[in-house]
Amino acid sequence: MVTIKKNIYWVGGVDWNIRDFHGYTTEEGSSYNAYLIIDEKITLIDTVKGYLYEEMLSRISEIIDPAKIDNIISLHTEMDHSGALPEIYKVAKNAKIYASPQGVIGLKKHYPELKEIATCEEGSTLNTGKYTFTFHLAQMLHWPDNMAAYLGEEKILFSNDAFGQHIASSVHFDDMYSEGMFFRQAMKYYANIVQCYNERVVAFAKKAVMPHDIEIICPSHGIIIRKYTKEIIAKYIEWATNTVKKKALVVYDSMWESTDKLARQIQRGLEDSGVETSLCDLKYNHISDIMTDVLDSAAIIVGSPTLNSNMLPNVAAFLCYLKGLAPVKRIGMAFGSFGWNGQGHKQVHSILSELKEWDVSLEPLGVKYIPTEEELAMVYQKGKSIASLIENTVK
Repeated sequence: MVTIKKNIYWVGGVDWNIRDFHGYTTEEGSSYNAYLIIDEKITLIDTVKGYLYEEMLSRISEIIDPAKIDNIISLHTEMDHSGALPEIYKVAKNAKIYASPQGVIGLKKHYPELKEIATCEEGSTLNTGKYTFTFHLAQMLHWPDNMAAYLGEEKILFSNDAFGQHIASSVHFDDMYSEGMFFRQAMKYYANIVQCYNERVVAFAKKAVMPHDIEIICPSHGIIIRKYTKEIIAKYIEWATNTVKKKALVVYDSMWESTDKLARQIQRGLEDSGVETSLCDLKYNHISDIMTDVLDSAAIIVGSPTLNSNMLPNVAAFLCYLKGLAPVKRIGMAFGSFGWNGQGHKQVHSILSELKEWDVSLEPLGVKYIPTEEELAMVYQKGKSIASLIENTVK
């Protein structure tokens, strides 16, 4: 166990070996955070993945007899948070379970053996003695059942999936961990899990964050936040309100290096114009890592050659993933080489055109076979044109 404050403990599990989470790479592993609060009524907030139940139980047992747990608050039904709930419920036989309205439905579907589950509405409270929890619904952050709990007496927000990061570590606080790694993993988490719910993030912040004095954020995954609390809240508002930098992302795949040559010329044109640029070949960069750069890039330039009258499969997968996460108000452009019918880059352009409020006014750029020096010079100028659009868009 880890002491957060007197009477408040982390009792979760660390998943050192996980490297994939719903198709999202977790190179730093992850943790499933459960929290134990000792009061007149003893409260457990969330559990862990089922196979880490014994690890959680041993941590709880260091503090109290698990049979003495009076309340179990389930902030989210997903099995990485609720997987051990049926097992702990067998031990804490007198515990009352609390969940959001959708959480009640979800838990009963997942675990029919759980008979009595109390419903927490927006703003409802639970008093445990000297402590009172206030519940805030956080629908679609990132399931319909998500909620958060604020413990006013200790100024702690148990934020569930908001403010999380996929990090496995033997230290559990942000002031004991690498600052750069913490923010990078928080950004990656937001980009891949939360980004498509930006409007919900803003609404959640208005009702569950801004009205409260928050000193500590206890998320469901990763590091507990006590040093960078204000900074991570500010970052969430920045990301949720689509604040981008003078930055471009060039994403592509290539067969015989012609599209690669085009990508590098576009990148040079952008960089020489003073635009921060990332160049990502899909053969070597995972889409979940690329999405981290999508989050704050003003322009997304996507390239593909043509294969069997289509874009390359790697590019199609990236665009499918991008469309699902639904970033808005970006500059988009397609490019690629081709041999005879030139469908690939046109298909990329078509998908970019479907994205909400994207500026795709620059025509898709196609070059037949191997680009000549003259064509490469033209592509370089196209990079400078994109830079001008970014300059006019990002103030």
